[in-house]
Amino acid sequence: MFIETVSTPNPNTLKFIPGCDVLPNETRDYRNIEDAKESPLAERLLEINGISGVFLSGDFIAVTKIDKEWNQLKPILLGEIMDHFLSNDPIVIEQSEKAKNITEEFFDKVDSGIVKTIKELIETRVRPAVAQD
Repeated sequence: MFIETVSTPNPNTLKFIPGCDVLPNETRDYRNIEDAKESPLAERLLEINGISGVFLSGDFIAVTKIDKEWNQLKPILLGEIMDHFLSNDPIVIEQSEKAKNITEEFFDKVDSGIVKTIKELIETRVRPAVAQD
């Protein structure tokens, strides 16, 4: 498995592109291990000393560091990412039924046109802009 690394405008953040889907059609941002309990991959990466954030997107993983140098962290991160994908563990563990119900959409049917327009803008403009960061 080849994992490409790409720098970002933020020198403390590096993108890892594994060449396969990471989290299709959604994004997740984790800033601590407690929040990352739903993602075995994010939890593994946040356990590494010097890592302060993990952002999962369609085809990449963005990792933010605190104080160490990339030449120290990069081999460890690449190993953890590769191990995760080879293990076939899920990227995100399915939510409980209660949590799923919370995330269901609810809006007045009169507003469905506006909701559709907002979703299209997020998919066509916001997500691509975030992915370039």
